[in-house]
Amino acid sequence: MLNNIGLPGLLLIAVVVLVLFGRGKISSLMGEVGKGITSFKKGINEGEKELADDSNTVETEVVAENDTTKDKV
Repeated sequence: MLNNIGLPGLLLIAVVVLVLFGRGKISSLMGEVGKGITSFKKGINEGEKELADDSNTVETEVVAENDTTKDKV
């Protein structure tokens, strides 16, 4: 059903949305969407950095544990 919309249908939908909500409301909505996407990307980057830091900490602990085991032998 949605495959048959085409360019004229999309333009009609855009005009109807613009008339119903107004230009100011749409621009503020798009600004909020942009802020949400930016926040989401920032959260993903922070999560990846945290995981990398945690894996480095675990590797350091394993290396330190192996060094103390060698000293006991």
